[in-house]
Amino acid sequence: MNRKPINWIILIVLALIWGSSFILMKRGLEVYSSDEVAALRIMIAFLFLSPLIFKHVKRPLWKYWKGFLGMGMLGNFIPAFLFTKAETGISSSLTGMLNSLTPLFTLLLGVLLFKAKTRLVNAAGIMIGFIGAIGLLMVGKTADLNNNLLFGLYVVIATVCYALSVNIIKKELNEVNSVTATVWAMMFIGPLAGIYLFGFTDFTTRLATNPLAWHSLGFVSLLAIFGTAISVIIFNVLIRNTNALFASSVTYLIPVVAMGWGVLDGENVQVYHFLWIALILAGVYLVNRKPKEKV
Repeated sequence: MNRKPINWIILIVLALIWGSSFILMKRGLEVYSSDEVAALRIMIAFLFLSPLIFKHVKRPLWKYWKGFLGMGMLGNFIPAFLFTKAETGISSSLTGMLNSLTPLFTLLLGVLLFKAKTRLVNAAGIMIGFIGAIGLLMVGKTADLNNNLLFGLYVVIATVCYALSVNIIKKELNEVNSVTATVWAMMFIGPLAGIYLFGFTDFTTRLATNPLAWHSLGFVSLLAIFGTAISVIIFNVLIRNTNALFASSVTYLIPVVAMGWGVLDGENVQVYHFLWIALILAGVYLVNRKPKEKV
């Protein structure tokens, strides 16, 4: 089933969407502040999914509210602000590369906090991935090292949030359809993002005075609709059609797409970047490696 052409097409489309998210953030940051881009992303995604509220938001599901809140805050709200903040100091391609740490933290936090079982080969994958991340942050001019470490830390924290969200979903929302869970999560954080955007930022002023404001808003809208709302539904379809292992292989393609956009946009992508990202992806491979079934 994994080899059906439609599943490979879905996988590639998903990688293109998520891998392009970082360049879209960069385009949004040309006009808006990092906080404004993040709040816009969440609010627009919420508005896009709001018609589904009538179908998916039902009273019996209120018992899962803690899981929905955790998924919304850790899987969407906080990372959105961290990623845009990171891109004010490091390139979109480097941000995309560091995003590949998510599976490593997912396993590590699963073992430490959620009593998930692991094997030695998976633990080795975590160590190899972390070595790759440290090397990736240290690539470049010596003058940029502190900058890379500081803003790269925002991405690392964001991937920790993603990892916590994945484990919360596995533990608390295992019986809830992922589209339903996404709608509920957005219902919690969407209005919060809107209140912050219109009450505590200069978004309306920028929109009224900056001639490029609507242009950048278009890029942020693409980020919100495709990178946050639709991508979750597509990912759900991929998991249903194949399995979690096949779907997780999108992790290997996202940094490639992010690097490609970075090169096209004139960002400084060095040979050493490829070497360190290869080490991270080798770690991700070992983390996802499953024991062979006995015949």
